[in-house]
Amino acid sequence: MQSLLVIKPSSLGDIVHALQVVQTLAKERPACRISWVVRERFAGLVRAAPFVHEVIIFRRRDGWREFGQLLRQLWQRRFDAVWDMQGLLRSGLMTGAARAPAKWGRPDAREGAGFFYNRRVNRPEGPGPHHALEILLPFLRADGMTPRLDFPLELRAGQAYPWQGFFAGDPCSTFLIFTDSRGAEKEWPRFNELTALIFSAITDSRVAWCAAKPGKPEVAVPTERFLNLTGCSMDQMIALVRQPATFIGNDSGPMHLSAASGNRVLALFGPTSPRRFGPFPLEAGKHCAVEAPGGRLDRLDPAVVLVALQELRTRPL
Repeated sequence: MQSLLVIKPSSLGDIVHALQVVQTLAKERPACRISWVVRERFAGLVRAAPFVHEVIIFRRRDGWREFGQLLRQLWQRRFDAVWDMQGLLRSGLMTGAARAPAKWGRPDAREGAGFFYNRRVNRPEGPGPHHALEILLPFLRADGMTPRLDFPLELRAGQAYPWQGFFAGDPCSTFLIFTDSRGAEKEWPRFNELTALIFSAITDSRVAWCAAKPGKPEVAVPTERFLNLTGCSMDQMIALVRQPATFIGNDSGPMHLSAASGNRVLALFGPTSPRRFGPFPLEAGKHCAVEAPGGRLDRLDPAVVLVALQELRTRPL
């Protein structure tokens, strides 16, 4: 295979998983030219991948007319293969428009996307539940490869930010807390209490908060050891969660990116399952998932999270 079109426009965590799979392909097939269709807000992450040669922007908010122009752009191109790693109607239409002899799709494609494939990857072996990344790994078999991953995900350094010096110390005593998630039901409401516990229990700890939504702690924090980067841009967030630190956060895209980057990750789960959406692989020494009682994050005690955090940061790796 000399040219591949990857269709994975969103979301952040799903793109991280797809990048991990495609990185393996690129290492095994260095002559393959890889193009990638991605939404504009996530383009910075895909551009940071040194193995992606071309980024094709999908401007979803610009409506169907702009989408039609994208389909025409894909029709004018030829590829050896297309991988629809999204599996929804829009990505299926993109797959149909692109000219390639092999059009591979997900086994769990929805919204009629499967109509545009001439081949489908197999489901992961075993009864499941299968992790979201495990569902993408069989795409490697489309080019005769054994599914596997190389860690960490290798990305270009990108823009320098003035806050990067904050992360120059011990990653086991530097904590990046991501307070957001895509749904309110997946957001733990007690990060304030956890922040206070960390400063109280861990000597010389440093804590940074990160989120798409602006916010500030409602507890006293030592100003010289606290960094508030809530409300930052997507590109800044992508750079931030890759810094050497111990990540603490909800089920979210930044959690997956921090795990793929090789950091220690403590992920908090309520209604979703860490076996499907946790830091991959969940059994890795650097990864830990804490599940809320009854799937209710409001029932998760900060003291329980602190115990898990202390255990994670002292694991020999």
